[in-house]
Amino acid sequence: MNQSVSASSVAPSPSFIELQNGLRVPYIEAGHGELLLFVHGSLCDYRYWQPQLDGLSKQYRCVAVSLSHYWPATAIAPGHSFSWSAHTGEVAEFIDRLGAGPAHVVGHSRGGSVVFQLALRHPERVRTLTLADPGGQLRIAGQPASRFPEKVNALRAKAAQLIETGDVESGVQLFVDSVSRPGSWAMSTPAFRTMATDNAHTLALQLQDPLPGYTQEQAAEVRCPVLLIDGEKSPDMFRRTAATLQTWLPDARRETVPGASHGMNLAHPRAFNRYVDGFIQAVSAE
Repeated sequence: MNQSVSASSVAPSPSFIELQNGLRVPYIEAGHGELLLFVHGSLCDYRYWQPQLDGLSKQYRCVAVSLSHYWPATAIAPGHSFSWSAHTGEVAEFIDRLGAGPAHVVGHSRGGSVVFQLALRHPERVRTLTLADPGGQLRIAGQPASRFPEKVNALRAKAAQLIETGDVESGVQLFVDSVSRPGSWAMSTPAFRTMATDNAHTLALQLQDPLPGYTQEQAAEVRCPVLLIDGEKSPDMFRRTAATLQTWLPDARRETVPGASHGMNLAHPRAFNRYVDGFIQAVSAE
């Protein structure tokens, strides 16, 4: 997560939508037009997407959510488990209660896996899908599932342990550098560090809830147009996932952000925003 640029503005105070199960989903929005919904990944929340709200709100109604357990929705009543499946359901109901669907949906990293499942389970809610370095393993028939190298998995487990024992900054730094590039935390802005620290408690929960894999059979069921975005310097696993999904999905295109790693939407927001807008405009024109 190479966060080498400053946030262009401070995120506004959130609004909330209450779901049927009592959870209150925090979100921020800007602009008018077709709904463009952003779903964050690990250690993040709605603040992660501020450069996209700043850059795309002239064309769209841009909405960024914080999933349950993530800041500021950290006070969760017993019985509300942390899982990618629960988060998928939350996003689907959120779109319904917002009353503005189907949505152009953008997901990053873990959020990419969540919204991929959204397109499978709730296709009527999704008009287009953008997956930025989507998390989760490829499951190719006859081959072992793709995964991070064992060294990286060990570092992530160590990161969760450091956080749980109180050394939050060291743990968050270890995790961020392991899923992006070494030194990424050192280049991060104060705003990103604050956000990641605010969400550090979710890391252990996340590691107990592995993401589902991508299969060719499931990908063939995704009927909406899909844009895959990766960073030129993103870890190989993310780039392999994007390249493979491009061949599996019925209607997919791919863009690579030059010079960027995992946090491409922050490091190079103009390029990222241009790809998203160009994709949506092209689909609308078809």
